[in-house]
Amino acid sequence: MNTNTASTCTFYSHRNLFPHNLGSQSKREKSSSSMANLREIQSKEQLEEALHGPTPIAVVHFSGAGREASRQMDQVFSQLATDFPHALFLRVEVEGQDEISEAYKISEIPYFVFYKDGNIVETLGVADPSSLANKVASIAGYTNSAGPAAPASLGRAAGPTVIEKVQEMSKEQGSSSNIQKPTPGLSSDLVTRVKQLIDSHPIFLFMKGSPEKTNCVFSKKVVEILQEEGVAFGSFDVLTDDEIREAVKLYANWPAYPQLFCNGSLIGGSDIVVALHENGELSNVFRDQGFDGSGSSSGVADSITGLNDKLMSQLKCLVNAKPVMVFLEGKNDQPKGYSGTSIIEILGEERAPFETFDVLLDEEVKEGLKMLSNWSAYPQVYVKGKFIGGSDIVSEMHKSGELKRLLSENGTIMSN
Repeated sequence: MNTNTASTCTFYSHRNLFPHNLGSQSKREKSSSSMANLREIQSKEQLEEALHGPTPIAVVHFSGAGREASRQMDQVFSQLATDFPHALFLRVEVEGQDEISEAYKISEIPYFVFYKDGNIVETLGVADPSSLANKVASIAGYTNSAGPAAPASLGRAAGPTVIEKVQEMSKEQGSSSNIQKPTPGLSSDLVTRVKQLIDSHPIFLFMKGSPEKTNCVFSKKVVEILQEEGVAFGSFDVLTDDEIREAVKLYANWPAYPQLFCNGSLIGGSDIVVALHENGELSNVFRDQGFDGSGSSSGVADSITGLNDKLMSQLKCLVNAKPVMVFLEGKNDQPKGYSGTSIIEILGEERAPFETFDVLLDEEVKEGLKMLSNWSAYPQVYVKGKFIGGSDIVSEMHKSGELKRLLSENGTIMSN
């Protein structure tokens, strides 16, 4: 039958959320060089040395290059350094500093930690200029060791330039408590694409990289948590598609990645997922949604994959067309790539008759199979309509003898 329709399967991830504002960057560099109390931190050792130095009050901004929320909060952070010269303001670029992220348990950015005499006295995990200014004013609103000033409102405690900056940002965004507000204008095609991705699996993660090879510490942490929870999930590497990356942020009204969805609803980013996991609430969420923690979900119908009825019917016919079906890039006698060739050779050694389907010839089938199998690459092998795995899994099963046993039990090995 050599049914031909092929694809290459790639899932998606995320890169810097917004282009960096070069004007703000140059202003930031100028500010950093002119103020001794505003410092860029390059290592864990440098951060610890600063926190245990002679300045009793320190505020640390864990930032992310190119992220709009971090960029805007950084403007307020820099101005606060001017208004409170007796306090130390430390900026840490988190991405690429996994040691710092792990040591200080940074699960989302922007994130602010307030220190007094080397001890943490307050934290702020939201992009809220007013809250940042108030907390700084409360903790650093005095110039000697006589004691802190009583907490004050932003209008009384913060310097005039900070007030202007917060008011300016609030006017631009409609609220000072939300750095990223959704903007209208998503095309219906983009909305459809985003919804199809979210609905392709009951639990879906938009992330940087893949579960096997994450590209940031936050995505890695969420993947580890989902694995600990024992739930199956799909993922999309937003770094591979700028259009989807920006659209999902608007769709979810969430300015950062990773983003975790359950049955079509946003659970949150890494900080929320970490908190829910640590207090046991994440398990309750999954259980309430019908997930049993065994790597699958109970009562989940095919319709949840987001595939339309016509395509679902077509895919089921294809995977059941022969006892052993191989979906790969290329033809049976001329597969593309080592993985496809390896699968053909293994099935030949097992003396198992099979048919192939070239996914390169049908984009819809190519993408649909990835959703159906929850597997983001080709080749894919099916036995009696059941997905077995890709080239690595099939190869390991072949070496261990498990593949021969499986094929024998299903009556798909030719007799001598």
